[in-house]
Amino acid sequence: IESLKIVAEHAVATNKVFCLNLSAPFIIDFFGDNVAEAIPYADYLFCNESEAETYAKKHNLGEDLKEVALKVAALPKKNTSRPRTVVFTQGDKSTIVAVDGKVTEYAVEPLSKDLLVDTNGAGDAFVGGFLSQLVQGKDIEAAVKA
Repeated sequence: IESLKIVAEHAVATNKVFCLNLSAPFIIDFFGDNVAEAIPYADYLFCNESEAETYAKKHNLGEDLKEVALKVAALPKKNTSRPRTVVFTQGDKSTIVAVDGKVTEYAVEPLSKDLLVDTNGAGDAFVGGFLSQLVQGKDIEAAVKA
């Protein structure tokens, strides 16, 4: 967590965007205090539905993922120059995005099961595509669709 805080504090001091991915339910379960220390720095927070459910359960935020996303987006934030954007992916279900007290769901175009080989890294690929659009100044919808 020490190195994360050094980078995060630099991002705040220089008004740079800081992104956080919750990575896996066990991270939330076993390193919950570290996650709690990191979230105030997050301008963008990414996770999948099982990570969101684990975080919500640990912090008593309820079961409705849209409400959970809103609550996480509203958590205290170090850099107040921009709102926190929370992105929950849900596999073949809609992607949930919460920002500025509003939730938007983006439909996911289903892929035929016979075309699926391995879903390992799917979340990382999503975040990479999302950020590739964000750095080009594209809007959230374009970032989600990437």
